[in-house]
Amino acid sequence: MIKNETLPLTRDLSANPKEIPIQKKIILGLQHTFTMFGATVLVPLITGMDISIALFMAGIGTLLFHLITKGKVPAFLGSSFAFIAPILAVAEMSDMQHAQGGLVVAGLVYLVMAGLIGIFGVEKIISFFPPIVTGPIIMVIGLKLAPVAINMASSNWLLAIVSFGIVTAVSIYGRGFLKVLPVLVGLTGGYIVALLTGNVDFTPVAQAKNFIAIPNFTIAKFSLKTVMMIAPVAVATMIEHVGDVLAIGTTVNKDFVKEPGLHRTLIGDGLATAVSAMFGGPANTTYSENTGVLALTKVYDPSIVRIAAGFAIMLGIMPKIGAIIKTIPTAVVGGISIVLFGMIASIGAKSLIEHKIDFGKSRNLIVSAVILVLGLGGASLPIKIGMINFTLEGMALAAIIGIILNKILPQE
Repeated sequence: MIKNETLPLTRDLSANPKEIPIQKKIILGLQHTFTMFGATVLVPLITGMDISIALFMAGIGTLLFHLITKGKVPAFLGSSFAFIAPILAVAEMSDMQHAQGGLVVAGLVYLVMAGLIGIFGVEKIISFFPPIVTGPIIMVIGLKLAPVAINMASSNWLLAIVSFGIVTAVSIYGRGFLKVLPVLVGLTGGYIVALLTGNVDFTPVAQAKNFIAIPNFTIAKFSLKTVMMIAPVAVATMIEHVGDVLAIGTTVNKDFVKEPGLHRTLIGDGLATAVSAMFGGPANTTYSENTGVLALTKVYDPSIVRIAAGFAIMLGIMPKIGAIIKTIPTAVVGGISIVLFGMIASIGAKSLIEHKIDFGKSRNLIVSAVILVLGLGGASLPIKIGMINFTLEGMALAAIIGIILNKILPQE
């Protein structure tokens, strides 16, 4: 746990989640909901999937993940960006329902990996992820999102600076319960300034005609060709999953790889994707945005994330409420994201320091350098084996090369 001796209330909330009153849990859950909303709806906006289904399935997927992981991992599962390109390709070649079928199978691939871990033991997996590998990987997770935060903030720097300033001020100077609500307060303050300066577009609210509506679910269809275009991407996303689980564990100072176990987190993530796609939603994945909230607030109670999942389900069946959230200017979210994404990268650096990694050793410098450059530099490796066609890139490629280097480079 990240220590902060000047914040006894924050520390108590983290260490004794049962002591948090339910009304405060609801507010904290709402904060997580606002944090995941933008990215979760962006994927269906890009691919043409239904936004309401994406929100609904993000909530269902998160609850399913928590059920499978014994309610111990404070992770929120939202729409995955990794599958956008193959979804668009399959939708253009065939239709969206066949793209859903590919995603269902991709989710089931996670179960195969979980089975292999059950057979060979998680210790063999852990041996591939020492601190010299996991620290830079966690840094890549945060820094890779840095351009996203800047792009959002640059749409209106005034609003971004206001929301950033409020989050920073609340985090440093806030007292009591306010201390653990920097994101929610930052969003509210930024939104008020946006209203006063005429930067809020209420068009989405006018377009959402119904207050309550059942999402337009569609059932997945399957063909070998479309499945082989999408399912192999799971190879990359499973590696990203390991990185996310390690990042969450480092944030809350718990080893989730051992308990509840990496096999359970993989099953939870995979089934969340399969269930979502079966009924018309995108693939799901653990969200770094919400990990940033954990790091910023130091409140790690998983039940709060489950409350956020409940809100996501409500947004999926309440188009008007979802439309109101969509009116929050992108720049407001961008200003807050600068803090959240930077927090994740800082956690990776903190891990290296705490494990006393010796950068006087050339091998450690090389492993770290390669992971950072490949992860952040846009490196990609196309792989085509028969009908299997996918690309390793970003964190997945960086992690694989880093793991290999760590194994083959001699200890000095």
